[in-house]
Amino acid sequence: MTYLILGLVIFFGSHLFSAFRSREAGKDLREKIGYGPYMGLYSLVSAVGLGLIVWGFGAARPSQVLYAPPAGLAHVNLLLMVVALILLAAAYMPTGYIKKAVKHPMLAAVKVWAFGHLLANGELNSVLLFGCFLAYGVIDRIAVKKRGDNGPGPDAAVNVTGDIGAVVVGLGAYAAVAFYLHPVLFGVAAMPG
Repeated sequence: MTYLILGLVIFFGSHLFSAFRSREAGKDLREKIGYGPYMGLYSLVSAVGLGLIVWGFGAARPSQVLYAPPAGLAHVNLLLMVVALILLAAAYMPTGYIKKAVKHPMLAAVKVWAFGHLLANGELNSVLLFGCFLAYGVIDRIAVKKRGDNGPGPDAAVNVTGDIGAVVVGLGAYAAVAFYLHPVLFGVAAMPG
C-alpha cells in the first residue's frame, strides 16, 4: 500500500502544482525555465508517480474490503465507461458539439471513469485510487474555471466530424478495453461474470 500512496502523492502533487501554479508574468515557473524543460520535468515526475501507482495498486492486492457493491453497479460502471471513453476521445478531436458542451472532456472523462469504478469496487486500494482521481477531477475543474479557461469559446467553430470521431474512437477503445485489454493490463475481467 505504501507504493500506491507514494505514487498517488507524487502523481497528483505534480498535477495539482501545475493546476495552481502562478501564471502571472515573471512568476510562472513554466515561463522561467522554458516550456520544454518544464514539460519534460512535469512528464518525468508524473511518469514516476504513475509507475508507482500501477506497481503499488497490484502489490496491494488482495486489499481490505471497505464495502461490497451490489452486482448491478458493475453493469452501471460498464455503461459509464462508454461515456468516459467517448469523452476522452472528444478531448483530442476537433471541436464538436460534445467538446463544446462539456468544455473540458478529459476532466469529465476522468470523473466519470473514477465514479464508475468507485461504484463497482469497494476494496481499499480501489477506493484510494479512484477516489483520488475523482477528487482531482473535481478540484482541477474548479481550478480551470477559476483561471477563466472555459473550454472552446462561444465563437469556436463546431464540426460534427469531431463528434463522429469521438464516438467511433471511444466505442473502439471501449471494445478493446472491455473485451481484451482490461484482464491483460489489470488482471481483472471488465465484464461481470
